[in-house]
Amino acid sequence: MKRILDCTASDFQNMNGQKLKQSIRASEGRVMLSEVMTAVAPLYPSISNAELAAAFGADLLLLNLFDVFNPIVEGYECDEDQSIIQKVKELTGRPVGLNLEPVDIRAQEIEKLDKVAKGRMATETSLKRAKELGFDFVCLTGNPKTGVTNDEIVTAIKLTRKVFGEEGLIIAGKMHGAGVADETGSSIISESALTSFIKAGADIILMPAPGTVPGITLETSEKYVRFVHSKGALAMLTIGTSQEGADEATIRQIALNSKMAGADIYHIGDTGFYGIAVPENIMTYSIAIRGRRHTYVRMASSVNR
Repeated sequence: MKRILDCTASDFQNMNGQKLKQSIRASEGRVMLSEVMTAVAPLYPSISNAELAAAFGADLLLLNLFDVFNPIVEGYECDEDQSIIQKVKELTGRPVGLNLEPVDIRAQEIEKLDKVAKGRMATETSLKRAKELGFDFVCLTGNPKTGVTNDEIVTAIKLTRKVFGEEGLIIAGKMHGAGVADETGSSIISESALTSFIKAGADIILMPAPGTVPGITLETSEKYVRFVHSKGALAMLTIGTSQEGADEATIRQIALNSKMAGADIYHIGDTGFYGIAVPENIMTYSIAIRGRRHTYVRMASSVNR
């Protein structure tokens, strides 16, 4: 199995979720994931945000605000007989994942919550549709003001494993409070919640990167990453608090702190501009965790390789 650093588009085409996980593990903390919105106008009208993120060095692409029952990627028009997700993979040469939200209708609100479309919620029907569309992995997490809770994430992990089977790749966790009163700041994470995620079947646990959420320090992140690794899972540290739009010095600090904490995957969010991180920040983050060599190769490698 090749590490992601050495993979090209044709390698990704032959990977299932568990092979992708092995490839991530083999890369020893040098995997860059960029989240992009598909339901809003792209940064530049002539190209999708997914293509732009790939061009600036992302290894993995995570689609947010994508409705599985109304599968549209703004910036690209697809014929009715084409698979939009397959086309995104062809255009970018990257594995493509989907955010689905385990909304808890009993969640205690800390702010007024938004209504989440059925095609964005982590239900059995939406998960089956996501599998049909050809996503390479599923991420179970919450956008702001959605009422996603850790308890409901556990339920969604079990359901996702049932739908996607043992070969599927599941990422799960919270990168901010998602509008829930008792799951904010450092209370987002606990060893009991992490254990529950892993026992339920999650392959990769996502947590806020140091400095992105109040109370999440380098020491805190390192502690929880070590715990996740001790249970056999991987860790993805995230920027889900709009700091993807911060200056490059801040991005480098978050990157190096996440590296020291032991991250396997580095996530950068989608609202530096509305729908995508500042593209230069994707590249800056990538260079900080793995240097120009691997960043430029990823940026320049043809989708025809």
